[in-house]
Amino acid sequence: MRIPEEFSEIRPYEPEEMKQAFEDLLSDRQFNVIMKGFAPWLPKTVRNGLLRLAFTGVKTPLDFQKRFMKPVVNYIIRKHTDGCGFDDARLTGTGPRESRYTFVSNHRDIVLDSAFLDVKLVEAGYPTTVEIGIGDNLLIYPWIKRLVRMNKAFTVRRGLSLRETLAASQLMSRYIHFAVTQKKENIWIAQREGRAKDSNDRTQDAVLKMLAMGGDLKDLNIVPLTISYEYDPCDYLKAQEFQQKRDNPAFKKSRQDDLDNMKTGIFGYKGRVVYRAAAPINAWIDELSNLPKADFFKALAERMDKEIHQGYELFPCNYIALDELQGNQANNAHYTAADKQRFEQYLSGQLAKIILDNKDEAFLRERILTMYANPVRNKLAAEAK
Repeated sequence: MRIPEEFSEIRPYEPEEMKQAFEDLLSDRQFNVIMKGFAPWLPKTVRNGLLRLAFTGVKTPLDFQKRFMKPVVNYIIRKHTDGCGFDDARLTGTGPRESRYTFVSNHRDIVLDSAFLDVKLVEAGYPTTVEIGIGDNLLIYPWIKRLVRMNKAFTVRRGLSLRETLAASQLMSRYIHFAVTQKKENIWIAQREGRAKDSNDRTQDAVLKMLAMGGDLKDLNIVPLTISYEYDPCDYLKAQEFQQKRDNPAFKKSRQDDLDNMKTGIFGYKGRVVYRAAAPINAWIDELSNLPKADFFKALAERMDKEIHQGYELFPCNYIALDELQGNQANNAHYTAADKQRFEQYLSGQLAKIILDNKDEAFLRERILTMYANPVRNKLAAEAK
């Protein structure tokens, strides 16, 4: 298939580009330093020779994901979670697995949100994984950019002027429509720019407006997807950032901060993880189509939020956090004394990791508790509507 030239700077690699991209990756000095960390006893020539052997037969990004990324992600699931489930009952009830979807989800982890979904789609018998939107602020080294493009990522440009942002959004939207309707790919995109640091997940109207720029929203087969983590390994980093911004409104994370978040998210303990897909939203689009444009996107975002909030898998720690914030035991039917003791030990351990000169323990504790309580608040509110 011929890919329009306008997408060259943002799209993933095509099959004919994969071999050269792999060779460029093996030639990258920083990538070799990373690989040496996994097998320091192997000489570079032997290590790269083994990687080339493993690459034999890899012709497409999907092949690359199945050969290299799926075993890595399954290792992370085994080593750093207590299991990762995928509930697609409402999705498969709307059509065959051969359908293509645009998954719009809450955002918990920079790297793993889409990686876990890829593995779960393959295991559930879907014909392909997802192409993912990743901010260019995270592509801080050439080897990272090469690796994510081999892994079916397209680039979301950040830090642009208003005019440049509009042009970039239009281009990305055209690409997403092309990927779903012509390339027959699934798409994953977060419901908002960046993670919701307090887990108060809300769909930004701007994301839906961007998706509509490139064509009919119904062509994208948009699916609200809920991602639930029992424990967020980055919770203490998020709390730390809250205090840093409170104390210095001009504070901005560094590139190293982004890398630390990625590393902690990948290798930190997550407990149980659950992905839950809703049905595609095409019926809502028809139902709301008579609204003025601004009201349409607002109403659509609110319905997306309701679906995502209803899809939360809640754990004892979520209810404990809400009761602690409220100063009562209104939700104690959902947890035991042992659950409460375990969460308190976890919370103390996470707070101890925060190193700040003027560390505000009470503020940091409240921030982390809020992260765990908000899914309960949002789910109860969604179910009450």
